[in-house]
Amino acid sequence: MRPRLTGRALAAVLIWGACAIPAATQQSGFPWWTNDKVVRELGLTSEQSMRIDNVFRVSLPEMRQRKQELDEREAELSRLIETNADEAQVVRQVDKVEAVRASLNKMRTIQLVRMRQVLTSKQKDKFKAVFEQWQRDNPRPPRPPSGRDGRDGRDGKPRENK
Repeated sequence: MRPRLTGRALAAVLIWGACAIPAATQQSGFPWWTNDKVVRELGLTSEQSMRIDNVFRVSLPEMRQRKQELDEREAELSRLIETNADEAQVVRQVDKVEAVRASLNKMRTIQLVRMRQVLTSKQKDKFKAVFEQWQRDNPRPPRPPSGRDGRDGRDGKPRENK
């Protein structure tokens, strides 16, 4: 059970790190493998940091492309729903959306596995504690009840503030 929890913690922080992409650096929000505190606490070597960074950089362009494709397919699905398209057409689009989503999730998982393979067993164990401390120090803001985009979930239109 413990390895599964460690893997989930590593996956969560790596996914978080791959989400926010500042345009200027082409680097993800929190590149933990270059953070002095994390490097020190895990005992990462410069070679390990470079190898993890390489895994990230190699996978990032395709993941961005796949994310853009997912956004486009979801927009088309929303359009079909808004225009009252027939159910068969909506189902076909849902299948397309979910196929791209599954592909993106698979790519993320493979990226995480490759990053994890760079760490020693001892570093993997330490990583869990570092990540948990980071979560306590940096709580995520709550998401809106109906989703992350501020839409109300019924008609795809922005929620009205009353």
